[in-house]
Amino acid sequence: MVKKTLVLGASLNTQKYSNKAVKALISKGLDVVALGHKVGFIDKVKVIKAKKIYNNIHTVTIYLNKKFQGQFYNYVLELNPKRVIFNPGTENHEFYKILEKRSINYEESCTLVLLSTDQF
Repeated sequence: MVKKTLVLGASLNTQKYSNKAVKALISKGLDVVALGHKVGFIDKVKVIKAKKIYNNIHTVTIYLNKKFQGQFYNYVLELNPKRVIFNPGTENHEFYKILEKRSINYEESCTLVLLSTDQF
């Protein structure tokens, strides 16, 4: 089963880790959707701004600072992912508690490291 992954905070800037993560997810053959501040493309993946509800999201990987995450709490809960990855710099204990109440797994990790070590 292919793990459909939503990259929250995807950037069109090729120097940003979220951009590198989208490319790495694609290279591993994963189904990727991306939500960012600007509309555009990262390789073949369209980055959208609208909080579109996708079916069968396995993982949400977050690249947004804690202060910008609040507006996405309900959105992530609606997606009902199997897990949420908080990449370095995105740690958020308030959100952890919300996810725990909904029995959604989360981890503080680096998507790029998980992918490069086949732990994704």
